[in-house]
Amino acid sequence: MKILQSRSNLFMGTALVLLVLFPLFNDSRSMMILLTQVFIFGIFAMSYDLLLGYTGIVSFGHAMFFGIGAYSTGIFLDRMEPNMFWFFVSLLAGFVIAGIVSYLVGLLTLRLKSHFYAMLTLAFAGLFLVGAEKWRSLTFGNDGFTFRTPDFMKDRMTFYFICLAVMAVVFFVLRRFTQSPAGSVLQAIRENEQRAESLGFHVLHYKIIASIIAGVLASLAGSLYAISLRFVNTSVFTMDITLDALLMTIIGGVGTLIGAIIGAGLIEFAHHWLTELAGTFPIFERWIIFFGILYILAVMFFPAGIVGSLRKIGNKKKPVKKHREEEKKIAG
Repeated sequence: MKILQSRSNLFMGTALVLLVLFPLFNDSRSMMILLTQVFIFGIFAMSYDLLLGYTGIVSFGHAMFFGIGAYSTGIFLDRMEPNMFWFFVSLLAGFVIAGIVSYLVGLLTLRLKSHFYAMLTLAFAGLFLVGAEKWRSLTFGNDGFTFRTPDFMKDRMTFYFICLAVMAVVFFVLRRFTQSPAGSVLQAIRENEQRAESLGFHVLHYKIIASIIAGVLASLAGSLYAISLRFVNTSVFTMDITLDALLMTIIGGVGTLIGAIIGAGLIEFAHHWLTELAGTFPIFERWIIFFGILYILAVMFFPAGIVGSLRKIGNKKKPVKKHREEEKKIAG
């Protein structure tokens, strides 16, 4: 376990250094924007992984927290001065609203099991989508609105480093949380909720904590997403956003955190490349079909996700090595 942990730390440290150095050696604006989107959706996917991978909660309404963050930032920067003070106020507003909504939704729905909970979260997300479409005086409906961003964030390289730093901080905070006693309880709930309850743990209490943390982090991702586009509309509340997080988590590896980031990278790059190919080859105009095929192949060959499958291979090799070492000792 320690060997796997040290290898994982080495990989993450190397990847972080390479990402920090990337803008210094590559001046491609499109690639920098694409990587920034990967960092943002990496945060969003990690927030979803906390629910699905560590608590065993399937949510179809995670986009509502993403949308809350996006609209909080967009509205504040549109109606107030576009400076760092109001940006942080908008972040705080998004956190508070997302925290309250996730608490109330969790309190009302987390008593339910499996698909009942998933469908109710989808219904709540639908309410937010309809509300955003109808409250045109505030949200401008489906047309959306553009807004100015703080001068500090206008430079793409600066924003790249901000998103990278936020993603790294979120990853290490979530890893520390999942390795804490509270994180162990969440994993126990995922494995066997009845047994965790019989041991004296207040299951609903822990589920709500996970829901609030996931909601707040999704709001953070939504705020950064709105800043990256300098535009927001009702698409941030759609089911597609939640499905993206679900696919990123499953492809990368459920319950791994780093897998969520890898999944975000794969999906964003696949989307980008397939869209580019559509401009050259007409067959790729239906890129969503090829995207679906890629997803099916990933699930077939990596049922536990990329990171999960690699861990399984590593765990299988360890007993073989131990057995060989014992044979050598006996022979010697």
